[in-house]
Amino acid sequence: MSPPRPRPGILEIEPYVGGKASVASDKPIAKLSSNESPLGPSPKAVTAYREAASDLHRYPDGSATALCRAIARGYNLSPELIVCGAGSDELIALLVKAYAGPGDEVLYSAHGFLMYRLAALAAGAHPVAAPERDLTADVDAMLARVTSRTRLVFLANPNNPTGSYLPADEVRRLHAGLPPDVVLVIDAAYAEYVGAADYTSGLELALEAPNVVMTRTFSKLHGLAALRVGWMTAGPAIVDTINRTRGPFNVSAPAQAAAVAALEDLEHQERARRHNDEWLPWLIREIAALGFRVHPSVGNFVLVDFPDAKAANAHLEREGVIPRAMDAYGLPGSLRISVGREDENRRLVEALRAFAAGAA
Repeated sequence: MSPPRPRPGILEIEPYVGGKASVASDKPIAKLSSNESPLGPSPKAVTAYREAASDLHRYPDGSATALCRAIARGYNLSPELIVCGAGSDELIALLVKAYAGPGDEVLYSAHGFLMYRLAALAAGAHPVAAPERDLTADVDAMLARVTSRTRLVFLANPNNPTGSYLPADEVRRLHAGLPPDVVLVIDAAYAEYVGAADYTSGLELALEAPNVVMTRTFSKLHGLAALRVGWMTAGPAIVDTINRTRGPFNVSAPAQAAAVAALEDLEHQERARRHNDEWLPWLIREIAALGFRVHPSVGNFVLVDFPDAKAANAHLEREGVIPRAMDAYGLPGSLRISVGREDENRRLVEALRAFAAGAA
C-alpha cells in the first residue's frame, strides 16, 4: 500500500537548511554562517525573557498587544496595522498561503531569500525567479515576468545573500508597474544596517498603497534569532487577512517580552550598528586585499567569490570558522560570511590569508 500523497508542490521542496553551528575542528568556533548579531541580545531583553519564565503556564497574548504598541511607538505607526509572527518567515508563509494557490505564481529575484520559493511550493503555487543584474534585483526583468497569474512579488531589500539593495525610486518603480491585485512584499530584515541616503525600508510605501507589505525581524540587529520574532505592516485589508489566517498564539510570551525590551534599549541597538559600520568595511577591504572578489554589501555579511569555494569552505571550517555555502542560492562559487566579533573577524582574515597563500 502506497502512502498518502501530499498536494502538488510539496515534494518539490528541498527543506531549508540553516547555517552550520558546529564543525569538526580543534580550534575555537567562530559561527559566521547565519548573519546573527555578534553582540548578542540586549541585556534588558535577556532580563525580560527570564522574568517571563514564571508565567510559562499561561497562554501568550494572542494579539501581541504590548509588542505591537512598542513597535508602533518606535516606527510612528498605528498598532492596528501591525501583525507579529514567529519570525518574518512565518509571515512570508502566511502571505503566500493567503494570496496564492494552485495555478498562481509567486515572483522574486533569482538570488532572493530561499523562503519565497519554499513558501510558494508549500501553497501549491508556482515560484518564478527573475534574473538579476550584477547580483541586484532588476526591476525591468521582474516586471517582464509578471503575468495574469502573478499574485505576489517578493523583494528582499537589502537582499540576502548578495548584500545588494534597490534605491527608493526603483522600489517605487517596481510597485508602479504591478497590477493593483498583486501584493508586493518588501522584506526589510536588514534595514537597520543601511545608511545609504537613497534607501528606504518600504515602510512609507506600505502605509500608502493597499497592496504593499513590509516585513521586519528581531533576529538580526536585536539579536533575538532564537526566539523567532518578526512583524509586518500593511493596509487594513491585508492586516485583517493575515490575522484571520495566523495561529492564535503564534508568538510566545517570553519572545514578546524580550522583543519589547529590545526595542526600548536604543543604546544596545546603536552599539550593534556602530559595530557593523566599523567591521563590515574592514572585512570588505581586508578580504579584497587577499585577491578574492567581495561583492558590495549593506547588510551584516559579505558575499565572497572563490576560485574553489568548496576548498575555501573546507579550509575555514578546519580553522574553526564557519561560513555559509551558497549552492542552494545558485552561487556555488561563493561563500556568505557574517560580520562577527573583532576576534572572529581577525581570525577569518588570517585563515583566508593562509588559504590564499596555499592556493597561490
